[in-house]
Amino acid sequence: MNNQRSFFFNVDWVTVLIYLCLCTIGWFNIHAAVFDDNHPSIFDFSTSAGHQFIFIMSGLVIGTFILLLESRFLSALSPALYVVTILLLILVLVVGRGVGGNQAWIDLGGGFKLQPSEFAKFATCLLLARYLSATNVKVTDPKSFLIAGAIILLPMVLIKMQPDDGSTLVFCSLIFVLYREGLSSYFLIIGGLLIALFVSSLVFNAASVVAAVVIAAVLVVLIVKRNRPLVLKVIIGALVAIGFVFAVKPLYNKGLKKHQRDRIDIVLGLSQDKKHVGYNQNQAKIAIGSGRVWGKGYLQGTQTKYSFVPAQSTDFIFCTVGEEWGFAGSVVVMGLYLFLVLRIIHIAERQRAPFSRIYGYGVASIIFCHVIINIAMAIGVMPVIGIPLPFISYGGSSLWSFTILLFILLKLDSNRMGVIYA
Repeated sequence: MNNQRSFFFNVDWVTVLIYLCLCTIGWFNIHAAVFDDNHPSIFDFSTSAGHQFIFIMSGLVIGTFILLLESRFLSALSPALYVVTILLLILVLVVGRGVGGNQAWIDLGGGFKLQPSEFAKFATCLLLARYLSATNVKVTDPKSFLIAGAIILLPMVLIKMQPDDGSTLVFCSLIFVLYREGLSSYFLIIGGLLIALFVSSLVFNAASVVAAVVIAAVLVVLIVKRNRPLVLKVIIGALVAIGFVFAVKPLYNKGLKKHQRDRIDIVLGLSQDKKHVGYNQNQAKIAIGSGRVWGKGYLQGTQTKYSFVPAQSTDFIFCTVGEEWGFAGSVVVMGLYLFLVLRIIHIAERQRAPFSRIYGYGVASIIFCHVIINIAMAIGVMPVIGIPLPFISYGGSSLWSFTILLFILLKLDSNRMGVIYA
């Protein structure tokens, strides 16, 4: 009895409450996105809303099962879980079903499909946490860094082959886990500068970007001229940056498909959308903007009701929130996500075991990345790459994988006071 009471009070119920709120918001908005006068009930199991209710209920069963597990098993099973997801990612390339141009689904029959890339996220976080928490493993050591990078890179390569660019991009967020564990901030700075150079090289001509790099390098050299090693690094960095600038256009033209380049060009204002490549995004912005401050009211969204926005119950579910609940409702949803991510970081920092802390940062990084990309895509500041909004978008694979991702952390946290060693 005491163990049961201890278990009950040790679970972070604040996080569970946020999870339930987001799932409920998702369920209601999915019903609005697919609403049909012939199927008006939100409990109609022939509709996407009915399916989502089943996913939510089964997700709660999965979450409860995880909370009842012995927490030591989570670390012990992480290599096996990782191997299974890698095998599934290989299998989907052979027998996978194409949806939206991506061969990312395994058909289970009865209208249900499994997306292995979603489950690869928590499996990768678990194995990464296990490896980085091992004795004598330091992310600052080149060998340890390369192994940690390989753990992240392997599922990324397989997912890119589907090709699922959105899920591939999400794995890049795990760099923040490495940063928390001691990776130099120079890696983040260099990554940010490369992104800025990439975008600048697309928007401006190469000569202008090179001139800006040279001017910036000269100014830095003048400031730190007494530090010769640093001056040398700046000069080498400037030369690498200049080489990167000239490589951007060839990489851009050969590395991305035409429809991907068209989407990026439209977002950056490099071309007009004469071929309606940005139709989805334009309709999404119209839907969100038409909601104004308080929204049009539940089930009253015209963009939603008449299916102007494709994939509105999945990738563009935030449009339904914006149109029917307005700016106020959008702020509430974004506030819940912000609270959730901050709560997860708080949970991660209070862990005694490095394994639990590292895993917690993996959870925060993946959820944060999903939210930022999905909302940025919906409001038109990022190109469309297709990525679900955690706990809100329609889909069993997405909801179950995020549930597992979160509830594993809740299980580890509930047992933190009993941890004696890592």
